Amino acid sequence: MAYTEHKEWDEHYAEGQGFRQLGESERALLAEHAPAPTDGGWALDIGCWLGGLGAHLASMGYTVDAVDGAESALARAGQESGVRWLCLDTEHDGLQPLHEDGYDLITLRLVYAFLGDRTRVLDDLGRLLREGDVIVVITPLAAHAPSDRRDMAVDKDEISLLSSWWEHFQRFDAGGLAVLLLRGPRQDHVEVAEKERPSGTRTSSDSGAVRALDLAPPAQ
Repeated sequence: MAYTEHKEWDEHYAEGQGFRQLGESERALLAEHAPAPTDGGWALDIGCWLGGLGAHLASMGYTVDAVDGAESALARAGQESGVRWLCLDTEHDGLQPLHEDGYDLITLRLVYAFLGDRTRVLDDLGRLLREGDVIVVITPLAAHAPSDRRDMAVDKDEISLLSSWWEHFQRFDAGGLAVLLLRGPRQDHVEVAEKERPSGTRTSSDSGAVRALDLAPPAQ
């Protein structure tokens, strides 16, 4: 199934489909490595799908901006207090509607592989990150994906490249997903990325279709 337009994502969710639900190992890693500040904090969930992660972050004590470009996904998301649901394509629409004072935590769960211009998006998000805080990327690995879906996962070369953009990088496993913790964006990372981009990395100029990834039973 090729998804190249917002309406196709809308149809995906309108038909009752979803993606892999947030797992216990992911929850445990978030609790250990990205707890909410004691006086409260702000979290941004990019590509929130049906809102499961956004709702969980709110339960951890964060005030959450949960964004997705598919209106039908947000229509199925819950109405948890502490979550602001925003219909926004952060890759193409810009970041102006987001919290102007920045975020203590930014999450991209099952989203990173679908980004066209990953270098620019991570650079933009790094500017929204408060000093000392963390971006969490949760992604399937190409080595564990079926051959016809490896372009929707991340390979070891791209993880190595991503780690070079940040002063502090940690990697964990959560039920077969890679959980990547990024702190302290390097000022020179854009130049490094342009020189070292793996051959499989997509950019905003690529015209190839992005297909939906059937990772697990639909989220509820």
